[in-house]
Amino acid sequence: MPIYHYSPLFLLLVTGMVLSVKTEKLTLSGAITGGMIAVLIFIGAGYAGLSMLGAFFIFGTVATVWKKKEKRLVELKEDQSVKRSAGQVFANGGIAALTGALIYFIPAKTELLRLMMAASLASAMADTLSSELGMIYGRRFYNIISWKRDERGLNGVVSLEGTLIGIAGSAIIAVIYALGFGWDNAVLFILIAGTAGNLADSVLGALLERGHYLNNDMVNFLNTFIAVLTAALCMAFL
Repeated sequence: MPIYHYSPLFLLLVTGMVLSVKTEKLTLSGAITGGMIAVLIFIGAGYAGLSMLGAFFIFGTVATVWKKKEKRLVELKEDQSVKRSAGQVFANGGIAALTGALIYFIPAKTELLRLMMAASLASAMADTLSSELGMIYGRRFYNIISWKRDERGLNGVVSLEGTLIGIAGSAIIAVIYALGFGWDNAVLFILIAGTAGNLADSVLGALLERGHYLNNDMVNFLNTFIAVLTAALCMAFL
């Protein structure tokens, strides 16, 4: 296909990158990394894939700035900066980008790889929304390992409200996937995988991030990877 057919895509990506830097949502390196991830996702899943990525970015950004002053006042987060670095962008979108590249090289596995892509973004969405909004709207907070009451905002601490918000986040990605590729069992698999990845993030946070064995970017990358494995298992056995 002639390169000019992709001009709207490149215009969209460049505009998004410039705006994300101008509005201080991403660092310059973060914007460049995000643009590269977007290209690979487009290669694998077209505009439906970009829509899933865009939904994650928009909802995640809104959730991060939502009641930011309240979060700061109660000292819930160590880093209140909204601006995301290249490492943070890759931690959330790197797996999705990898599946996009694999679709190009292994087209026979497109259906599975697209499902895995959606699962990784569903996990990233669920984690971001549940952590950012759950700490505001949650009522009772528990350590996911001991199930004893714990302080909100700490790694590995969950609430019912936050978990439900996370499931809703996965559902958003699942619906976008369905609109692009059809309504079938994949929608349920994405919900399951996104939720599994989100819960795994909390477990890793409680066991390894609190002890400073892993940092937040590593935990975010791992939760999307676990979501991908979960989606693959769902496809194989359900």
